Amino acid sequence: MSQVLDAPSRTADAVAAPDPAELAAQYGLTVSGARPTLPAYVRQLWQRRHFITAFATAKLTAQYSQAKLGQVWQVMTPLLNAAVYYFIFGVLMNTKHDVPDYVPFLVTGVFIFTFTQSSVMAGTRAIAGSLGLVRALHFPRAALPISYCLQQLQQLLFSMCALVVILLCFGVPPTLSWLLVLPVLTLQFTFNMGLALVMARLGSKTPDIAQLMPFVLRTWMYVSGVMWSIDAVLKDQHLPHALQVLLECNPAAVYIDLMRFALIDSFHADQLPHHVWAWAVGWALLAGVGGFIYFWKAEETYGRG
Repeated sequence: MSQVLDAPSRTADAVAAPDPAELAAQYGLTVSGARPTLPAYVRQLWQRRHFITAFATAKLTAQYSQAKLGQVWQVMTPLLNAAVYYFIFGVLMNTKHDVPDYVPFLVTGVFIFTFTQSSVMAGTRAIAGSLGLVRALHFPRAALPISYCLQQLQQLLFSMCALVVILLCFGVPPTLSWLLVLPVLTLQFTFNMGLALVMARLGSKTPDIAQLMPFVLRTWMYVSGVMWSIDAVLKDQHLPHALQVLLECNPAAVYIDLMRFALIDSFHADQLPHHVWAWAVGWALLAGVGGFIYFWKAEETYGRG
């Protein structure tokens, strides 16, 4: 009887369960979908650069495929927004009397802010709206928000063609300062990409953010000097110093002012905030690098749950 009772304990002691971690290390197994190192992650993205550009181009082409005017809406949409803002702010509120070349001033602000606005909204839905692709294929997930930002950049380039026509029609001559458009767009694209990566991670876990962001972005637009001149307001109003700094260093306002300075000859250097190029580079690095690392840290969680 005692031999029967003692048998299970001796069997349990003799046969020890193998350690899964030791077995995995012994046979060279790794965790499926584990986050790669940051340098490896960057290399993976570079290897898929052709996919990123092709995906962005395909999304842009399909965006207005059901509309009769097709790709014309890429230019018409921001132009119609600018027309509405001109009527409300330029005519009814008469903000144009303090701003030379108000129509080029307004259209430039609308186009540049729309670039940031659309990039943020697209980034918010980049992961949550592509779960089928995320779960079916293995690729660096950052490719999705980056491709959406590239799509918005391509759309902005179409709008810039219309902007050049508007500038010429209103007597704004082309100058060498137009070459500054390239570094400004490069910095703004880096900034937008970083924001899109941050919003992609947040939106993947909290889809309701996509419903909140239009209100946040609309408020951001109203304080970014899209329809009015921040420089003129700061001269006429005795605002607290902290509020003046926030208005001048607002990243959207920084990129809008730099683009106006590059394109509009009546927009002079003394209308720019102090150290504006330093702010532009700083915001691009902070958002671009910080947003990329923030997104990468949650790489293995996307598409799960």
